[in-house]
Amino acid sequence: MNNPIIGFAGLTHLGVNSAVASAVKGFKTVGYDKNDDVIKSLSAGETKIQEPELTEYLNSCFSLLNFSTNPKELTKCDIVYISTDVPTDENGQSDLDPVIELLEVVDRNVPETTAIVVLCQVPPGFSRNIKLGSAQLYYQVETLIFGRAMERALNPERFIIGCADPNRKIHEKFWQFLSAFSCPILQMRYESAELCKTAINLFLAANVCTSNSLAEVCELIGADWSEIMPALRLDKRIGNHAYIETGLGISGGNIERDLSTVSDLSYEYGGNATFINGMVAHSRYRKQWPIQIFFQNVPRDLNPRVAILGVTYKPNTHSVKNSPALALIDAISGYKIKAYDPAVSFLPDFSNVDFVDTALDATKGAHVLCVMTPWTQIKTIDFDDLIQTMNPDFQLIIDPFRLIKKAPNSLYFSLGEKAK
Repeated sequence: MNNPIIGFAGLTHLGVNSAVASAVKGFKTVGYDKNDDVIKSLSAGETKIQEPELTEYLNSCFSLLNFSTNPKELTKCDIVYISTDVPTDENGQSDLDPVIELLEVVDRNVPETTAIVVLCQVPPGFSRNIKLGSAQLYYQVETLIFGRAMERALNPERFIIGCADPNRKIHEKFWQFLSAFSCPILQMRYESAELCKTAINLFLAANVCTSNSLAEVCELIGADWSEIMPALRLDKRIGNHAYIETGLGISGGNIERDLSTVSDLSYEYGGNATFINGMVAHSRYRKQWPIQIFFQNVPRDLNPRVAILGVTYKPNTHSVKNSPALALIDAISGYKIKAYDPAVSFLPDFSNVDFVDTALDATKGAHVLCVMTPWTQIKTIDFDDLIQTMNPDFQLIIDPFRLIKKAPNSLYFSLGEKAK
């Protein structure tokens, strides 16, 4: 049997990483997007998307990839994924218009033998309400992680496939494509698959919020969360891969969207969303931690110079969606700030931030150092030398992730342990 041809409609982070993974697995792959700049860049073997190894993989399988602004190129595909990122607002509400627009474009341009697969994250009930011509519609749960997208796209733990009728055999070419990844394929009804994606993220959110709550208790009573974590990981009910690292709440938009979705569904159908709403509230509370430390410790008569290392919400991404660093920058907008981040060099909404080329440039003469994103480029800094360039009259260090091992002459605060 000949390999199917795979299409991806919508070439944002999700679509680009998924399309490249398809080609790496040996499938001819068509990428469609109406944005001419995106297509020109990808056709030249380039992308602005920040992901480890993405550009290298893109060029290694370039002969199997065809990028176009013409949706008729999708006509030759056996399977077409709807693969655009779904934007969310500050309350976690999704804008599904781009998904619906792409579904309509694809449905107009592919034959009835094509399988159309929604890869975007959508709320339960979405797929069942989509009316296509004669093409078969599926929903596939995506589990990419910013900063590990290619690793996850090439080595999925399992495929979760939503169908109109889970008792019917999956489209032959679609099954052939999925089987190439050598992982379990779980077939279920649309609504179960859509909620399954949400369930995965809510279990992660529960781990994060529980860890952050306990880390705060450590800070108050003199315990150390880093000493507790190894014991938890050795418990098989929790496990070595559990999300128990402490942090500054939930950011990035995706998990916030799922919390909002379940809260809305509970309200709509008469359920109880107290637990879900509690996680949302706790995440917002924990995001205030560096702001509280700043205002509790900076003398009122001091006009501090502030250095911020890292503004993205996590390493290996350019996304600043709901980033704790942005919340801090907004709260201290009256002060002079110098910032360094490997992926971001400009924040259009914050004129008080001067981006510099190195961490050293940011910390020279600073009274306050905030290490907000644990990038590898920041983890490997010689902080002893860096701290020596700070203002000697007053030094406050806010280091949530404990990247700095010693700061004997500074006020030092990190998550999960008592202040030093």
